[in-house]
Amino acid sequence: METRKLGSTGINVPAVGMGTWQTFDVRGRDAEINATGIVSEALGEGANFFDSSPMYGQAERVLGKTLEGRRSSALVATKVWTPSTEEGKKQISRALEYFGGHVELYQIHNLVNWPDHLRTLESLMKLGKISEIGATHYSASAFGELLEIMKTGRIQAIQIPYNPIQREVEKAILPTAADLGIGVVVMRPFAEGALMRHPPSEGELEPLLSFGVKTWAQALLKWILSDFRCHVAIPATSRAERMKENAQAGKAPWFGREEREYVSRLFERG
Repeated sequence: METRKLGSTGINVPAVGMGTWQTFDVRGRDAEINATGIVSEALGEGANFFDSSPMYGQAERVLGKTLEGRRSSALVATKVWTPSTEEGKKQISRALEYFGGHVELYQIHNLVNWPDHLRTLESLMKLGKISEIGATHYSASAFGELLEIMKTGRIQAIQIPYNPIQREVEKAILPTAADLGIGVVVMRPFAEGALMRHPPSEGELEPLLSFGVKTWAQALLKWILSDFRCHVAIPATSRAERMKENAQAGKAPWFGREEREYVSRLFERG
């Protein structure tokens, strides 16, 4: 698994990590055992970057539980998400309890009340409870505001959607992140499943075998990660074997322009 430096403080992150939206919003012993197995598979493959949020129901709590006894092996990214400054402080306090008193990347989810939450996170960063601060948004309509925040010099990372369907970040977000040395976490690598509905055949994927690509999911992840302005992609999964498959896309060789265009054409033909 290749590692890349995320943000100006230089946390080394794996090229493929894991999201927890929906898949870790679970209750009950069996579901939590399954989540623990997925995390074990991820850690075994070097995919030790885990992204969560209070917006994801039980996901923060469940992720924290799966990391008991091995927290030092993981890089945790989570978020604050509320219009209320005081409730934001409570969210952050709970998350710090879940994750052993420290979070590697703390993000402002969807830019909600970002001026106040940013001040809170900066104070915690000075205390050593947070390594880096980030901001996220899923909608291109908010990218103008995201650019403004990036240019303040007060955040070290962003999280944005990027895949062959959603390429708006190529216009200004990715160039600005590269210019400013801001880390990029890529959400929705499969466009929330839209890219997986009509996968190419084995024959159509055959030209990509020399890049270690055996599945359509691997092709999509490698398409993202072959743009070196992107540091870590975070697909979610509820299956340990799928986590292993995803992780295998996080190493060289990387696609050139022709291969990336080929993957885009495979989607378009579907």
